[in-house]
Amino acid sequence: MNDGPRIGVVLSSGGGRGVYAHTGFLLALEKLGVTVSAVAGSSAGALVGGIAASGTPLPRWAEALRAVETKDYWAPDGWLRMAWRLAVHKGRGYTGLSDTAAALAFLRRNLAVRDFEQCAIPFYALAMNLGTGAKSFFSSGELAPRIMASAAMPVLYRPVAIDDDLYVDGATIDLAPSEAICCKHGLDALILHHVSVKREGREGLQRVMSHPWSMVEILYLLLYRRKPWYLGGVPLSLQRCPGGCGAPLIILEPALPELHWPLSEGGAEVQAAAMMQTEQVLGSKLASLLQGRET
Repeated sequence: MNDGPRIGVVLSSGGGRGVYAHTGFLLALEKLGVTVSAVAGSSAGALVGGIAASGTPLPRWAEALRAVETKDYWAPDGWLRMAWRLAVHKGRGYTGLSDTAAALAFLRRNLAVRDFEQCAIPFYALAMNLGTGAKSFFSSGELAPRIMASAAMPVLYRPVAIDDDLYVDGATIDLAPSEAICCKHGLDALILHHVSVKREGREGLQRVMSHPWSMVEILYLLLYRRKPWYLGGVPLSLQRCPGGCGAPLIILEPALPELHWPLSEGGAEVQAAAMMQTEQVLGSKLASLLQGRET
């Protein structure tokens, strides 16, 4: 039984780069001896958080990432089908370039259990209910479709149907669900790993427009432009839980290499950078930070 502080982890959205970055972050926490008592995630954070919370060993998940191929998560329609839907049907009911079957299969292969209720630690995945525009914190039922709902970026993927409702990427409503777990689980502290891409000003727009997948980069620009209340723009900052318990909220904002859609290369470098920076930034400071003191 763990008698140490009860620490929760919040993993932000961040596209494919976020998947590798959060994996490196969790590997670093494991190396530092941090026991995680609850996890909440949005989009990429929900994917990695769900894998970890299900009980899949992190080294095994990291190995799966090293071997991942584009076909494992991205299966866009062929040009003929796309043209037929757009020209003949005038786009009616055409809600995304790819279905989610390949990504769901990949998730199911890497999850240790089927349902939230079987997870080794409590886990929450944030998605947006497309019909109501409301936040939905999934914490029960089958993991794979609800994780996919949290990561189903509009235009790229079709919305995910769950219980007669349609859901899309959690990043459309909140980049990191910091309120999901702290007070609910009586945690002593939260560590929030925020890795959403920053695209600011004219220079950021020029970078977006110069990339071969500008459509995806524009989506990132729209989703990640807003600045959450907890960000300080520095590698390490300290806030307090806004939900009433006042637990320390430790925010990490690593400086990471870019990783562009469709994630054909560079993931290992992102993962290594996130792992190294987590170890460097927390390291010997962790005990003081968990008590709400900056060092």
